[in-house]
Amino acid sequence: MVFESLSEKLQNALGKLKGKGKLTEKDVDIAMREVKLALLEADVNFKVVKKFINDVKERAVGSEVMESLTPGQQVIKIVNEELTKLMGESESKLEFSSNPPTVILMCGLQGAGKTTTAGKLALLLKKQNKRPLLVACDVYRPAAIKQLEVVGERVSVPVFTMGDKNDPVDIAKAGVEHGKKNGNDIVIIDTAGRLHIDENLMEELQNIKEAVNPREILLVVDSMTGQDAVTVAETFNEKLDITGVVLTKLDGDARGGAALSIRAVTEKPIKFAGMGEKMEQLEPFHPDRMASRILGMGDVLSLIEKAQESFDAKKAQELEKRIRNQQFTFDDFLDQLEQMKNLGPLDEVIGMIPGVNTKKLKDLNVDEKELDRIQAIIQSMTPKEREDPSIIDSSRRKRIANGSGTSVQEVNKLLKQFKETKKMMKKFTDMEKTIKKKGKFGFPFF
Repeated sequence: MVFESLSEKLQNALGKLKGKGKLTEKDVDIAMREVKLALLEADVNFKVVKKFINDVKERAVGSEVMESLTPGQQVIKIVNEELTKLMGESESKLEFSSNPPTVILMCGLQGAGKTTTAGKLALLLKKQNKRPLLVACDVYRPAAIKQLEVVGERVSVPVFTMGDKNDPVDIAKAGVEHGKKNGNDIVIIDTAGRLHIDENLMEELQNIKEAVNPREILLVVDSMTGQDAVTVAETFNEKLDITGVVLTKLDGDARGGAALSIRAVTEKPIKFAGMGEKMEQLEPFHPDRMASRILGMGDVLSLIEKAQESFDAKKAQELEKRIRNQQFTFDDFLDQLEQMKNLGPLDEVIGMIPGVNTKKLKDLNVDEKELDRIQAIIQSMTPKEREDPSIIDSSRRKRIANGSGTSVQEVNKLLKQFKETKKMMKKFTDMEKTIKKKGKFGFPFF
């Protein structure tokens, strides 16, 4: 889960204030000491932590908290607001040129996930009805051009290449011209990285910047490198004046040092976050939503957006009709499973629900393989069996178990669960019909 370790420590520290009817300055001091320790352990920049704690304390010992009926809640509200401010207050969107194409220069060290991120960004923009072009300017790393071509193929976005014998500055210029001629309104330039920052790398990037005048210069950094990512961001910003940061591998970052420090140190916004290996898993970075998730308040807006992307509205209406008419089948169930899996890892999705205790969530074993097993069982049934499970006798159960690589007991369990679900659905539809007949509160109309 994102920032799992930091989230748990902050929630513990602030949770102690919740039940108190009255807060003293000493209570706030003790809580802030724990918050400070949690942030330092999360590899947040020391100067950033110091300022953050001072800002929170200054507000927390004021009359708005001390005289409040719920002082503990007020302190948590202040921490939430200051965390949001620390990460940039609100979403920072890409700026597009009034005269296309908009040139986006991707930069960063080797291994941060620059090439994959270029492809993910192209896909994201494609979904916004843009026509992106990827330009391969990394002529040094073996197979870098091939990697970008593979990425481009996966997201169905064209890739401009001139091989590895040409100068990256010439390739970038030619790529932009190619984009203009072919009606591409976005040109994403994938540049070379190094294992560490050196003069040659910076000089080349400065030359590309000068040649193509990018609208956006996005620095791609690995969030799991913590303070190192912040140092890298500082240097790139000094040399290139970046317009924003993309944090990769944020889904695997339990600490959060980079995300909480980069904005404050560089004064440049985090624009996107890589939340997994799939090409669809690049998300706009929302500081307010991230702060809420860190403090265990959930992230309803992101959950709704994920659901809107993953669930087909027309299918949902059809399904509702089928449930009302008690025609729900295993095919419908399978369809729902597939759409649910598109939402992403289940523990991440559950973590977005407000009020979910992340400490308990850690002990909850969300077994994604269980969904795969259910899927395999349903896919091993014949169309007739999916339509009418009552015909599935013992010999059919054996065949389904063999076909899905599961046991007869697992097939029996699923059939039983499905039967219970249908019963429950019938109760709800019957109840709804009764309410409609009698009126909203169960009383007949006069």
